[in-house]
Amino acid sequence: MTTLERAPTDAAPLVAAPAEPDAALRDRSGRFRRMKALIRKETLQIVRDPSSLVIAVVLPILLLFLFGFGVSFDVTKMRIGLVIEEPTPETARFEASLSNTPWFRVQVAHDRRAFLDDLTASRLEGVIVLPGDFSERLGRGDSAAVQIITDGTDPNTASLVNGYAQGAWQSWLLQSALSGGKEGAAPISTDPRFWFNPELESRRFLVPGSIALILMMIGSLLTALVVAREWERGTIEALLATPASVTEFLVGKVVPNFVLGLCAMAVSVLFAIFVFDVPMRGSMWALLAASTAFLLVALSSGLLISSLARSQFLASQIAMITAFLPALFFSGFIFEISSMPGPLQAFSAIIPAKYYVRSLQTIFLAGDVAAVLVPSILILAFMSLVLMLLTARFSKMRLD
Repeated sequence: MTTLERAPTDAAPLVAAPAEPDAALRDRSGRFRRMKALIRKETLQIVRDPSSLVIAVVLPILLLFLFGFGVSFDVTKMRIGLVIEEPTPETARFEASLSNTPWFRVQVAHDRRAFLDDLTASRLEGVIVLPGDFSERLGRGDSAAVQIITDGTDPNTASLVNGYAQGAWQSWLLQSALSGGKEGAAPISTDPRFWFNPELESRRFLVPGSIALILMMIGSLLTALVVAREWERGTIEALLATPASVTEFLVGKVVPNFVLGLCAMAVSVLFAIFVFDVPMRGSMWALLAASTAFLLVALSSGLLISSLARSQFLASQIAMITAFLPALFFSGFIFEISSMPGPLQAFSAIIPAKYYVRSLQTIFLAGDVAAVLVPSILILAFMSLVLMLLTARFSKMRLD
């Protein structure tokens, strides 16, 4: 009887042992099914919601046209006044030399007082004065002083006018010396060469930088708004009632919006190449790697915002303040970081767009430079991991 009682007890582990891997397999299969269902649900919401498609397709095109055509650092046809106190053949040649350049639109007068009101009212960017003894000094072989007057209320334009005027003056002196049968007067001559952007077109670095702003804004807005919309509409309660974990919930939100962000990136790159004529010297694999790492950062920041703000208005405001504005000012896209104070330079180190702008400008204009791309992609991957962990930490799968 004892043997009969012990037999089931001894046999029980032999029957139950194979059930453990089956349970683990069923658990993994259940997690996969739940994530697949959440991804499908989020995809259907994106397809049925026109605002998401507008954010991912229409908004990048509008912003690219704004930055590509509306914003330009190229200075051409600057309005300047040329004061010739005593007309001579030399002054006429200098006037013709200025007028034939693409940088200046020249107005001529014989007294500087004729241009004072226009310079004060910003109708002129500068005034060049040729004194009365200009030709006489040149004839004697002396240095002829040329005065350049600029409006200091706009320091950037003033420095550009000054630089272009000095360049035109040096070029005219060299041409005059060569036409007079003299050797080059300057003992040292410079032959400048501009790598990666020889035409010095600002569009070629503005458009790649604008793609970083577009993806940062789109990525953070997409995830921040879709989760906040769940809270506002009350549909979040149905999700919280499911056995889905925080990880499954985040994956279900990230994957469809990540695909949508890649579509926005593809639209932006196609417009940059075929509409704005920006060269693409790097590989698509490098572009895809950098964009993937950056999109994960943008989407993670949006999810983190949505875990703190549960209204669409508040989520959009936080996304603009924490994602778009820092990317605009501290990415090196418009403002040079090296010219900023030390604390602001240190702050720029935590701005993800800084590394993506650097990667995009390198890929488009220089090519696959591993010394630039690899550190930037690794930093972006680390940032996305930190943001995902913070989002998982602050996300709660229950109602307060």
